Amino acid sequence: MGRVTASYAPRVRVGLLTKEWPPDVYGGAGVHVQQLAEQLQRLIEVEVQCFGAPRPDAHAYDVPEGLRAANPALQTLAVDIEMVAGLGPVDLVHSHTWYANLAGQVAGRLQGVPHVLTAHSLEPLRPWKVEQLGGGYRLSSWVEESAYRGADRIIAVSAGMAADITAAYPFVDPAAISVVHNGIDTSVFRPDPDTSALAACGVSGSRPYALFVGRITPQKGLPHLLAAARHFDPGLDLVICASSPETPELGAQVEQAIAELGRERGAGRVVWIREHVDRRTLIQLLTHALVFLCPSIYEPLGIVNLEAMACETAVVASAVGGIPEVVVEGDTGTLVAYTPDDPAAFERGIADAVNALAHEPQRAAAMGRAGRERAMAHFSWQAIAQQTVSVYEETLATF
Repeated sequence: MGRVTASYAPRVRVGLLTKEWPPDVYGGAGVHVQQLAEQLQRLIEVEVQCFGAPRPDAHAYDVPEGLRAANPALQTLAVDIEMVAGLGPVDLVHSHTWYANLAGQVAGRLQGVPHVLTAHSLEPLRPWKVEQLGGGYRLSSWVEESAYRGADRIIAVSAGMAADITAAYPFVDPAAISVVHNGIDTSVFRPDPDTSALAACGVSGSRPYALFVGRITPQKGLPHLLAAARHFDPGLDLVICASSPETPELGAQVEQAIAELGRERGAGRVVWIREHVDRRTLIQLLTHALVFLCPSIYEPLGIVNLEAMACETAVVASAVGGIPEVVVEGDTGTLVAYTPDDPAAFERGIADAVNALAHEPQRAAAMGRAGRERAMAHFSWQAIAQQTVSVYEETLATF
């Protein structure tokens, strides 16, 4: 269980270490690991180690009983050690996010094999987490920094992410970083003419709408979007698919802002979907949106932008991190400068970009078509898996 053999020469055996694995996938890193593993298994031998309940296709580890009341960061480290103990003989270990970085470091040293890590985000660039996690954030930051010091190769999901790594961790040799983008399965994420899932979510099919999909976390910029939406064209609805607030305080702030916006715009004009939606529903929401909104203040790449583009939807996004490597200004969407010292300007920029497309729906449709073409041409998981295997081979050759 957890190991799939494929024909590839030489047959490299990789231990893929991750917190998220289906059915427990809740963020972009989890989507990345799932899709990457599926394609890697066609090329090499992959053994997946993950957190949580038993799975038919991975080795899963729960928090040891004696630590279930401990700090969550400490629980994470305990699961990491369980993963190392359960990992079979491999040629290389590949960890994703700080949650699995310690496992990658220890497993690499224990088995005498190289450790490759993929950088999906960086703890120093998410300082708001200290308010949520306290000592847990200090522990996660220490784990991540140690992993970047000891990793044999680092994969960045964008050139922007690579620049962030060398800025946050100047001890990292830029030559040790390889850029391999996130990808998208365009055979799954494609326009769906059906609207039955929209009706079930309370979304009117008679009016155009702008769509946000993301967790309720400062990183995703939802409060900025809600402020901007007060200035959206009155003919445009807003659909917010947002759940899992990082803190009760942030959840309450967002709930109040959505309620106020709903009163301003009128009954049924702001729809909040609070639950995590299934893939079929997500694809229909993306397909039928006039525009997809990504107001993130920090985003190494943003898989959800690729998902929107693959469904032929124009994107309005902040010009941060790796987003400009995905969304082409004026072609597949509009990029808005993020101005942390002037949030009102950022919010006005979002509103102006959205309203411009609301007034020119044909232009939005053309951007959507260009977005799908770009997703198919540049972000296929097959190509990304091949690039990842090349990184493995280069790392093994120099280890």
